Amino acid sequence: MTKTEARFERTAAPAASDTWAGWIVFASIMLGVVGLLNIIQGLTALLDETYFVVASGNELLIGDFTIYGIVMLIWGGSQIAAGMGLNSGHGWARVLALVIASVGIIVQMLFVAAYPIWSLVIIALDAVIIFALTARWQEARAGL
Repeated sequence: MTKTEARFERTAAPAASDTWAGWIVFASIMLGVVGLLNIIQGLTALLDETYFVVASGNELLIGDFTIYGIVMLIWGGSQIAAGMGLNSGHGWARVLALVIASVGIIVQMLFVAAYPIWSLVIIALDAVIIFALTARWQEARAGL
């Protein structure tokens, strides 16, 4: 084989299962990132209530910033734990991650009055995580 032929030699495309296994790894990492962002959001709500602007005083849809901060700290920790379990390949972690990402969308709806753009970004990330965990799961599982 000449140098010219070697340069134009095609490499094999990754198998479909490898591609979808990559989505699972992506979902586990994104779940951890979203969890960390929620922890930061919870700490901000606890430490500096003036950071968030709410039109109707200091109230969110449900409760105040102290309650929301505590919920976000716990929620962020559970997201990180689910992401770590998913990344290690445990089957139960997929179900837990799906539940956590789905409920995460609802949790962010409680905060949409205070910071709508941030909440919508986190909701979109949760939706991508749900997609990554549900689309072609059998193929992805075969690639892990």
